[in-house]
This record gives sequence, C-alpha cells and structure tokens, in this order.
Amino acid sequence: MRETLLRGTDTILVDVLRRRSGGGFLRWLDHVGPGLGALLLIFGVPGLFAAGWLDQSQLSQLGRYCCLAMVAIGLDLVWGYCGVLSLCQAMFFTLGGYACGMYLAMHGPLDGEGIPRALFVVSSDPSGMVLPWFWKPFDSALFAGTMTVLVPGTFAAFFGFFAFRSRIRGVYFSIITQATTVAVWLLFCRNDLQLCGTNGLTNFTHILGCELRETPTKVGLYVISAVALVAAAAAALRLTRSRFGRLLIAIRDNESRLRFAGYDPVWFKTAVFAFGAVLAAIGGALYTPQTGIVTPANMMAIESILVVVWVAVGGRGTVVGAVVGALVINLLYAWLTTLVPKAWPFIIGALFVAVVLFMPTGLAGGWRAILARAKGWL
Repeated sequence: MRETLLRGTDTILVDVLRRRSGGGFLRWLDHVGPGLGALLLIFGVPGLFAAGWLDQSQLSQLGRYCCLAMVAIGLDLVWGYCGVLSLCQAMFFTLGGYACGMYLAMHGPLDGEGIPRALFVVSSDPSGMVLPWFWKPFDSALFAGTMTVLVPGTFAAFFGFFAFRSRIRGVYFSIITQATTVAVWLLFCRNDLQLCGTNGLTNFTHILGCELRETPTKVGLYVISAVALVAAAAAALRLTRSRFGRLLIAIRDNESRLRFAGYDPVWFKTAVFAFGAVLAAIGGALYTPQTGIVTPANMMAIESILVVVWVAVGGRGTVVGAVVGALVINLLYAWLTTLVPKAWPFIIGALFVAVVLFMPTGLAGGWRAILARAKGWL
C-alpha cells in the first residue's frame, strides 16, 4: 500500500515538474521571440543582403514595410488599447512623408531660381516663379525633422482634444477622422497649395549629402527603418505596461466608470492619439526616401482602412501582433499581386472577414492560444 502511494506521489511530482518546466520554456519563448525578431530585422536582413540572398529592391521593400509597421503600432495603441477606431493614420503618415519629401526636393535638381523640379514642372507660370516662403526652411534637415514630428503631433492633439472633449466616440469618431482625411487629401491635390498637386514630390537624389541610389545609402536607410520600428515597438510596449497603459485599457473597457473614479479620459485619449500620429509621421518620413515619391494618394481613405486590416489580422491590443500583421499582409501583397494581381482585393477582403469570424484576436491571439494549449499538454 505504501509503495503504491509513493508511486502515485512520484507520478504527481513528475507531472508537476513537467508542467512547470514546460510553462517556463513557453514563457521564455514568448518573451524572447520579439527580441529574436528584432535582431533578425536589424542584423539578419542586412546579413542576408551582404551574402547575396537579397537584392537592393528587396532590401528597400523590407525597409518600407518596417515603416508601415510603425503606422500599425500607432493605430494599435489608439484602437487596440484605447478602443478608439481612427481612420486617419494614413493622413499623418503622408504629412510626415511630405515634410521629408520637401527636404529631399530642396536637395534634388533645381530649376529656375532655385525651384525644386517637382514644383517647377507643375507651375502655371514657371518663368516668373519664386520659391514659396514655406519651402525655404525645409533646406535644413533639422527643420524638416522637427516638422515631421511637430505638424502631425500638433494637428492630432488639437483635433483629438476637441473631438474627445465633445465626447465623440465609436463609429462617429471613425467617420469624422475619415472625413478629415478625405478633406486634407482634396486640399493636397490642389496645385495652388504649391505642394505639386496630384503629382506629389519626387526627383529625390540626395539625403544628408549621400546619393540615394548608392548601395550604402539604401542599406543605411533600411537599418534606420528597422531600428526605428524596434524602438517604436519597445516604447509602445513600455507605455502599455505602465500606469498610463492600464488607464487606456480602462477607457476601452468602461470609460464611464473611469470618469466616476475621478479621471478625465480626454487627456489620456488625446495623448495616445497624438503619439500614434507621431509614430505614423516618422514612418512616413522614413518611407519617402526609400520609395522615391510621396503623393496625396498615400492618404486616400483606403490606405487608412488597410492599416485597420493589418492590426486586426495581427491582433489588436498586442503591439507585436500589429507589427506581424503589417509585415505579413504587405509581404503577401508583394507576392500575390505578382501572381494574381486582379484577385488581391478579394483575397485581402476574405482574409479580413475570416479573421473577424474565426480568429477575432488575430494571429497574436491564435499563437497565445496554441502556446496555452501546448502548455497544458506538457
């Protein structure tokens, strides 16, 4: 009898040890995975390029996707953690792109009396054209970098404050953000704004004295984009795990109860909305020299909706899921538009519907569920 009890105790002990060791390994894997992904982006991809496994176009493509993932992080903070569905992330992305594009155009080919070629060719009177006053400061990289953060951040702060103070939320907030994006898009399409109209800014040749076509410049832009993405993800994770992040989740789950607890949600919602706008703008500024052009088409309504798809597929409220969703969807886009270009809109629509119906927590939530189930099996 005693031996039977001992054997039973040993079996239970082994089972407990297995569960604890399995859980520890899975927790380690869950924590280390994002770090390994960051190392892969920063060091692995340039290593593959140096080894000849990637060409320049693929390297620049991955750099652009890193920039787009920053836009997804901004939306994930606003929508995933705060519960506010914003449809104007593409507008902030384009504003940052224009700030960088104006600097690049000022250091590209100039016509007439120092007029950037992109602006000169769309002028109705090029012979007597004078460089607009607001273009001149963008000859400075410091000024352009400051405007990249200041203009979208200030715009988002004022817009968000008055919208949230008026207690506009839910689908109504989504509608006014999309309407604002369409209005700004129409404004940027006008030639009399002197931002090159629908042609956008192009003819970029140099950045900070380096020629954009040179291989070291392309590698440098990719590395900066990857580092910026990792830094943005780390800052977002730190923010969400702080007291401020817990307040954002409280706003998402029950804003009225938070008000009754003595907090004013307006300031928290405004702050995260502005922070998300700045992340999108930085992504746009890094995207522009890698793609060689920025136009008002970058802020069309469909572009903001695509960002929502990235976050939904990756898993909102996870940060890492938003990055994974943006990278996966854009890599699928690059692959499938080559194979079946006409079918891509139907594929992305079907993918979004499938995620909403069968995997509402996205890829990140599905992965966590698999890990939890595997932990129970060990």
